[in-house]
Amino acid sequence: MTSAVQLPFDQPVPLRPSPLLRELQATGTVHRVRTAVGDDAWLVTGYEQVRDLLNDDRLGRSHPDPGNAARTGESALFGGPLGEFETEQADHSRMRALLQPHFSPKRMRALQPRVEQLTAALLDELAEHGPPADLHEALALPLPIMVICELLGVPYEDRAQFRGWTQAAADIRDRARSMQGLAELFDYSKQLVARKRREPGDDVISRLCATEGVSDDEAAGLGMSLLYAGHETTVVAIDLGAARLLSNAVQWRQVGSDPSPGIVVEEMLRIQATAGAASPATPAPTWRSTASRCGRASWSCSTPVLPTTTRTPSPTRIGSSPHAVLQGTSHSVTAPATASGRLWPAWSCRRCSPSFRGGSRTCVLPSRR
Repeated sequence: MTSAVQLPFDQPVPLRPSPLLRELQATGTVHRVRTAVGDDAWLVTGYEQVRDLLNDDRLGRSHPDPGNAARTGESALFGGPLGEFETEQADHSRMRALLQPHFSPKRMRALQPRVEQLTAALLDELAEHGPPADLHEALALPLPIMVICELLGVPYEDRAQFRGWTQAAADIRDRARSMQGLAELFDYSKQLVARKRREPGDDVISRLCATEGVSDDEAAGLGMSLLYAGHETTVVAIDLGAARLLSNAVQWRQVGSDPSPGIVVEEMLRIQATAGAASPATPAPTWRSTASRCGRASWSCSTPVLPTTTRTPSPTRIGSSPHAVLQGTSHSVTAPATASGRLWPAWSCRRCSPSFRGGSRTCVLPSRR
């Protein structure tokens, strides 16, 4: 294919990659595409090429002229460049240094019993209501919100508010709504920071506020990012992971008999990351230099690079990967996989209907046979 391919790709079966993406992967590793808003971009589908690009310091999420940069959508979060071009790498290093102590392996292991407790309570409540059940509303949505609220010190009763703002911020079609949602979320985070300054607790935001050199705006920005990423991505992971398992009876029974389904969770997260429709769930990186060349065309620093790839021959099948691609599992995904697999091995997916609303996916899932 020589002409630019229009994004997003048609995906007739929600749990399978787009046929057009498969066709592109078979014909080459780098392709010209046109984003949903009409801008030119590169789509990279080769595993080695994507790995090399993501390890290249010249690839980033900022842009020297963000107002004229190509965009993948209208979302203020995902649609275009983020951050300051001149300080992006230093800013990223500082963010990692500030957040890493609060999400160390030791802290995450200590969190596991609480996540399992919350999961068991939600599943018990789901069982009391009997089939059919909406796993999204009963488990996939409330569990990550409960966990991130406890981690950050966010009042759970505020969930409807910040959930609405995060969904608005992710809107890929309405930039005004997205910017308003992002502004509301940042204002809410600033209020949280002010409260934690007055009444600190044993939570991440309080500890950030107590860190020397962290301003109110920086703490609010980090808190806003964690509040969004800490629940939205996990909601989707539980939804799609459950849908994939419940659509395969053999794999579902294997999860029920496995006392430690860590590899299954890793595979669920891998598939979610590689089996999309070439519509990035994170800000599209941009090439920071015009010195490099790709094929016959030079990389443009105003053109997004959309990596979407897999290393395995059957990327949408759990167990097709020779090893776990992602290094860390989310306890908010592991606990539901363990508990639901043990409690309801006879469940099946009666109706699964992923829909795309402002960049997020919602699934209506299983009912007992």
